[in-house]
Amino acid sequence: MPVRMSVSSRNNRARAVALSLALGSALAFGGSGVAAKPLIEAGLDPLHVVWLRVTGAALVMLPLAVRHRSLLRRRPALLAGFGLLGVAGVQAFYFASISRIPVGVALLVEYLAPALVLGWVRFVQRRPVTRAAALGVVLAVGGLACVVEVWSGLGFDALGLLLALAAACCQVGYFVLSDQGTDSADDAPDPLGVIAYGLLVGAVVLTVVARPWGMDWSVLAGSAGMNGTDVPAWLLLVWIVLIATVLAYATGVVSVRRLSPQVAGVVACLEAVIATVLAWVLLGEHLSAPQIAGGAVVLLGAFIAQSSAPAKPGDGRPVTGGSPERELSARGTAT
Repeated sequence: MPVRMSVSSRNNRARAVALSLALGSALAFGGSGVAAKPLIEAGLDPLHVVWLRVTGAALVMLPLAVRHRSLLRRRPALLAGFGLLGVAGVQAFYFASISRIPVGVALLVEYLAPALVLGWVRFVQRRPVTRAAALGVVLAVGGLACVVEVWSGLGFDALGLLLALAAACCQVGYFVLSDQGTDSADDAPDPLGVIAYGLLVGAVVLTVVARPWGMDWSVLAGSAGMNGTDVPAWLLLVWIVLIATVLAYATGVVSVRRLSPQVAGVVACLEAVIATVLAWVLLGEHLSAPQIAGGAVVLLGAFIAQSSAPAKPGDGRPVTGGSPERELSARGTAT
């Protein structure tokens, strides 16, 4: 009995750490818009901000790419997929969509990703999912509709909606690819190496899309206004690169591996809530009552999804917190 209690306690602590990483990732990603908006208002094109973000992060992670260069031989498809989908695809399709449809609508469509992840797990991987995970997704998506006030801009643009849906599919790729290799500990690719090469691939792709040679570089030497306060533009860029990209991707990928794509996907919905709250505090963009209520519903959905108990190996119960193989490995390590 003491051994079982010890194993359970360690598993609970590990899950708490994983959830903390997922929340940290949502917080880091959520702060990107607050730092990017002043740069855009100062004169930078949105795609140029994205290019600076990804390319700067790729340069920071370059030493890790060199250190894990064996991944180029072992997992070339994984690196290419993560870079194309999880980095370049999400960014490019999202910014393309908001050029045609309201930002709130684009965000809501993009954050259909957790529901699509559940569909991937259920129908492609043929693994069952719990009712709690499904309910959490439904609540999270409904809450997001209130957070982004989707009713304020319901203009139908078929191409814009398709681009936003493409961003959602790329986000599914981010969660699924982040989880690759975790069932085989001996051959599991290092997450930091995957992120480093993903950012490098994303930087190359976005260079073609954003065409940074036409960027107004002088903006970075000046300042940008943040709710009446002048902030050095370079400082905002440093925040976007180090916190909203490097730290966000690192904590995000590790949390997916320790939780599961479907649970991490629901927790990631908090990014939109965090972005809205930060915009309220730092940019003076006030929240309405429906937005506050929607944020509470998103929190409830994330809590329900993550609180369902993971399946025991071989008991046939739905999987939500990790694969049976990962649970067995964790128990073996703990004992």
